[in-house]
Amino acid sequence: MDQTQNPEGSAPVTQTAPPQAPVTAGENNTTLMGILAYFGILVIIPFLMAKNDPFVKFHIKQGLVLVVIELAVMVAGSMVYMIAPILMLVNLGALVLSIIGIINVVNKKEVPLPLVGQFSSHFKI
Repeated sequence: MDQTQNPEGSAPVTQTAPPQAPVTAGENNTTLMGILAYFGILVIIPFLMAKNDPFVKFHIKQGLVLVVIELAVMVAGSMVYMIAPILMLVNLGALVLSIIGIINVVNKKEVPLPLVGQFSSHFKI
């Protein structure tokens, strides 16, 4: 609450912030599905349940890019052990990108992920 002086100089006037609209169940579901899109193979859940929502679809595509990267790292790592430290750094980068994606979902943003976001347009959902 903010108190300001009344123009006539009398008692202070108390101002309150306008009430915010309550979060609906649909918004919670959209947020949850968007977050799940960044948890590796769990991208299947929002793909099956909410792929018609444009906001969720955007984040599904971003999550699919990360899943492809993670799978490629697993395959490459199982073939060549000498590049394992490099692949561990790539996995760490994918984790950081997942966290950035989750933050974007919570903030209701459709911002492409750095470095890999442009590849999401190749997924036709």
